[in-house]
Amino acid sequence: MSAESNLVNVGRITAVYGVKGWVKVHSYTEPQDNLFEYHPWFLKTKHGVKQIEIDEARPHGDAFVAHIVGIDDRDLAAEYTAADIAVERELLPELDDGEYYWSQLEGLVVFTQFGGERKRLGVISKIMETGANDVLVVAADAQSIDQRERLVPYVPEQFVLAVDLDAGEMLVDWDPEF
Repeated sequence: MSAESNLVNVGRITAVYGVKGWVKVHSYTEPQDNLFEYHPWFLKTKHGVKQIEIDEARPHGDAFVAHIVGIDDRDLAAEYTAADIAVERELLPELDDGEYYWSQLEGLVVFTQFGGERKRLGVISKIMETGANDVLVVAADAQSIDQRERLVPYVPEQFVLAVDLDAGEMLVDWDPEF
């Protein structure tokens, strides 16, 4: 397993803030300020993965601003914008049975058993937070029944029937016409 495959995205640097090397940070953790409990951070940039440390952070609107150790200039901070923030997977707390991190679900092959017949819908390409419930974005692949992208609500026991991480599969009850 490569080092990068052991990393889980937990946030994103979205913009620079001020002139002294601070950046705006969007957290994917729940609660959002848990992001700052994980050390070190790895930034996934267009030039590769870079380890950084944060020495100061504070809430700012619906996100946060943070200072990266050794970055004291707006132009240097700009090089880190649009970078995903990742941490080592083992830093994340264990979840209860039936609970999953988004990173565990992304990439799973989705099958539906709507109408009693098992059909391949595609692969989870990403998950969107909508407020009421999360939504799985299921992208078609070479083996899926058609080439349509589907949005399936992540509602366990109603639409999501089973998750098998070892097999890399999710079984849903979803009408393939939608």
